[in-house]
Amino acid sequence: MGKVVLVTGAARQLGGRFVRRIQRDPEVERVIAVDAVTPPHRLGSAQFVRTDIRQSSIARVLAEHGVDTVVHLAVTGGRPLAGGAHSAVKETNVIGTMQLLGACQKSPTVRRLVVKSSTSVYGGTPRDPAVFTETTPPKSLPSGGFAKDAAEVEGYVRGFARRRPDVAVCVLRFANILGPFADSALAEYFSMPVMPTVLGYDPRLQFVHEDDVLEVLRLAAQEPRRGTLNSGTFNIAGDGVLLLSQCSRRLGRPTLPLLLPALTWVGSALRAVGVTDFSPEQMRLLTHGRVVETTQMREVLGFEPLYTTAETFADFARSRGNGLLPPERVGRAVDRVAAMLDADGLRDDVDTVEGAQR
Repeated sequence: MGKVVLVTGAARQLGGRFVRRIQRDPEVERVIAVDAVTPPHRLGSAQFVRTDIRQSSIARVLAEHGVDTVVHLAVTGGRPLAGGAHSAVKETNVIGTMQLLGACQKSPTVRRLVVKSSTSVYGGTPRDPAVFTETTPPKSLPSGGFAKDAAEVEGYVRGFARRRPDVAVCVLRFANILGPFADSALAEYFSMPVMPTVLGYDPRLQFVHEDDVLEVLRLAAQEPRRGTLNSGTFNIAGDGVLLLSQCSRRLGRPTLPLLLPALTWVGSALRAVGVTDFSPEQMRLLTHGRVVETTQMREVLGFEPLYTTAETFADFARSRGNGLLPPERVGRAVDRVAAMLDADGLRDDVDTVEGAQR
C-alpha cells in the first residue's frame, strides 16, 4: 500500500500544482485535495473533498481516507478566494490550523505533517541581524498580518509535535515565492507600472522559485533518504540576494521614493481600490529587507534549489513583460554614464557600482 496524502489549500494555484505534482510520486497511492471552495484548475486524479478546515469535519476526512501524510498549504497571505472577506483568510490560517492539528492529533494513521510557513516570522526591524538562521529569535514579534498568523501557526505546530512525538513534523519557512504563476502580494507589487519605495532605503531581498517550492514540499512529504532528516524547521530560499533597486531595473519599472508616512498612505489607498495588498508587513520588508541562512536546508533536509534568487527573479520578470523602461535601454544609459565618467578618470568607482548591480 502506498501513501495517502491530504493537501489543504488545493484551490490556490500553488496547492493545485502540488496536488498534480505529488500524484507522480511512485510511493503515493492516493491524493486527497481539500479546500472550502471548488478549485478553478484541474487536480488530475486526486479526489477533491470540499470542506472547510475551520470545521471539525476535517477529522472525518482524515479518518474516512486513512490519511498518513498531511501537507498543509492553506497558510497564506494571499487574497481571499471567491470574493471572501480578508478575515476569512486569517481564520483559515489560525483557526483552520488549530482544527487540522486537533484532527491529526486524534488520527491513528497520520505519520507525517508538512507545514508551509514563511520567513516573515522573523519580522522586520532596523535592529535585525544581517542573516537569520532557523534559531534566530525575532527582535520583536510580528504585530499583525500574515507574519503574525505564521508565527501563531508555528507555535501550534510545536505544541502538536510535543503531543505526538511519533509524527514527523516538517515546517518550511519560504522566502518570497516568485515565478511565472506567482499570485502573491509581492508579485502584484512588482507588476505595478511604477513601484513606490521608502526614501533612503534599498533593502536586500531573497526569493525562491515556485518550482523549487513544489520540489521541496514533495521531498518533505517523502520518507527521508539516508543521511537526511525530513523533520524540523528549515529556511527555504535561493542562493544570493537582490537589492530592490536591482529588481526595479531588471523589470524596467521606475520607482517612486516616498517618505514612510506617505508610503503608508499610498499603501492604504492601493488596498482600498484593490490594486495590491500593500500591507504594513510588506512595507517593513521593503524598508529593512530580509535574508536567511539555508545551510540546514542543504545539509539536513538534503535539498538543493535549482534556481538562485537572481534566476528566480529573471523568470518572474520574463513572465511580466517589459516595463516602462526596458532593461536593455537602462543598460545602455548606464554605459553612457560610465563612458562620461571615464573621461573624468572615475572608472574605478563605476566598476564598483556595476559589480554591486550584478
